[in-house]
Amino acid sequence: MIPRKKPGRLDDVRSNGWLDAMKSSSPPSKKVQKEAGVEGFSDDAKVGYSSWMFKYPSALKSFQQIVNHAKNKKIVIFLDYDGTLSPIVDDPDRAFISAEMRAVVRDVAKHFPTAIISGRSRDKVYQLVGLTELYYAGSHGMDIMLPIRNELCTNDSLIKSTDQQGKEVNLFQPAREFLPMIDEVFKTLVDKTKEVVGAKVENHKFCASVHYRNVDENSWPILAQCVHDVLKEYPRLRQTHGRKVLEVRPVIDWDKGKAVEFLLESLGFRNSHDVLPIYIGDDRTDEDAFKVLRGRYQGYGILVSAIPKESNAVFSLGDTSEVKEFLGSLAKTMENQEI
Repeated sequence: MIPRKKPGRLDDVRSNGWLDAMKSSSPPSKKVQKEAGVEGFSDDAKVGYSSWMFKYPSALKSFQQIVNHAKNKKIVIFLDYDGTLSPIVDDPDRAFISAEMRAVVRDVAKHFPTAIISGRSRDKVYQLVGLTELYYAGSHGMDIMLPIRNELCTNDSLIKSTDQQGKEVNLFQPAREFLPMIDEVFKTLVDKTKEVVGAKVENHKFCASVHYRNVDENSWPILAQCVHDVLKEYPRLRQTHGRKVLEVRPVIDWDKGKAVEFLLESLGFRNSHDVLPIYIGDDRTDEDAFKVLRGRYQGYGILVSAIPKESNAVFSLGDTSEVKEFLGSLAKTMENQEI
């Protein structure tokens, strides 16, 4: 049973735009998108889709343009996880990367510095991907793991730790002081949302996620109100929207864009003329990274989406299969010494 609330209280989440944001950040499922396809669009929608593809052309069809721009530059690859390397599924715990995708990512990492920047905890995304060749940033970039190499990073904020293989690594955690608070709010959210059927709360170490993918849309206002009421007691935390998920994170000036900048500088690419960063992602949280690449670094953001939506990206890819094809083409081009 869903707990009864005073109807007036729901005005909080309606008036502050939460419900509109939840709907706008929650496109149809991949299955529905695939079944509809362009052929399922109305004539006006087809025109709109064509206009969108003109604004965000396919990274596959524009591949040679990207390769040409990469001449005499060092490519650095940044990847989101959910919806980019693995398909979006109803149960986040079952968002597994395929063996083929893992092999392609491994091939890419042989030739280019490659990092995964995910909203998941760093340990969880490392467990899912299982490649030691990569750099990992969890909690939307608030938990970054780098190997200990003098030529890579001398940042005073780094702390030494060990990875899951027992190797020494550097960790950069700008929100470390928030750990007890995130643990506390996670437990509170679990308790407050437990009667909302389908709701799932995850602790991603430096942020907490409230998933509503399996919640009936009629219950979204009540779930949003639960989160809203909890956050009233935590002014140092803020709420942001992802793909059918409400994210609770610290109020600090840090996001995936900041994480990209940190990783590039840590890897020795302070001179933006020598590097071509490419970021592939599908979520609203990836927009901060797209924006950074369009600015100082003149890199390429690639949005993974089968439906039109505004973005700071330059190119687009339709789904995870196209991501795999694009990454495979990059690795093959490098092997043929064409970059």
